[in-house]
Amino acid sequence: MKRPFVGAFAAVALTGATALAGASPALASPSLARNAATPAVTVNYAGTVALSNCSGSLVRMPGSAATDRALVLTNGHCLSTGMPAPGQVLVDQPSSRTFTLLDASARRLGTLRAAKVTYATMTDTDVTLYQLNTTYAAIRSSYGVDPLTVSADHPVQGAAIKVVSGYWKQTWSCSIDGFVPQLKEGGWTWKDSVRYTSACDTIGGTSGSPVIDTSTGLLVAVNNTGNEDGGRCTVDNPCEVDADGNVTVHQGTNYAEETYLLTRCFGAGTQLDLTLPGCTLPRP
Repeated sequence: MKRPFVGAFAAVALTGATALAGASPALASPSLARNAATPAVTVNYAGTVALSNCSGSLVRMPGSAATDRALVLTNGHCLSTGMPAPGQVLVDQPSSRTFTLLDASARRLGTLRAAKVTYATMTDTDVTLYQLNTTYAAIRSSYGVDPLTVSADHPVQGAAIKVVSGYWKQTWSCSIDGFVPQLKEGGWTWKDSVRYTSACDTIGGTSGSPVIDTSTGLLVAVNNTGNEDGGRCTVDNPCEVDADGNVTVHQGTNYAEETYLLTRCFGAGTQLDLTLPGCTLPRP
């Protein structure tokens, strides 16, 4: 995990290096369905957000409607109340956290505010989803910005990706190098993590950045950590564990956590339902 900036946490925090890759598909009220005839998206900062200590993005699930309460995605370790302990899952916790919304050129558009933490954990994955006090339609009306759509499919090895950081207003371009059965850092373990190729040499403050598949414009992962010093399974130095239990260390390599699993745990109205068939996110 990379450390957050001064004032972010008292504890050490992961730093993802993903930078949001592109404008989200245009919202089509009320279903937000993507027009199949729409050309490939242009990579920019529209829909990304900056947090006080991390990056993030305004997101929608594939079935979200324009009238639904909007969601913001970042890392579990970016939670303003501190990093969840191993095994801890937070659901429907009140929050008034604010986010700076950016336009395509990374200019500040305005401030979004959370109503609650819908879901947060650092177990199996590293995510926080905030539900806002406003809808996708209202955000589009006020700012002309649409959310990024979370892909319902597992990401693909070799796919070209962009990691877009709202905190740094910087983008990294690389490919998915492969997938890690278990990524261990300190007391936390993440499953089926994304490993980047070397061009995504992300830095502190990029934690929570969306990882975008540039062929589809869909969000496929959320940036979260990297091995800084060559240490073995320690904070700031995650290690890889393969299916046979072999441990390897890749100094300078950065990682992200897949997000397709989130789409299986939300019903209508961006309502979290951990009992849905196919939902495998950890439960409280």
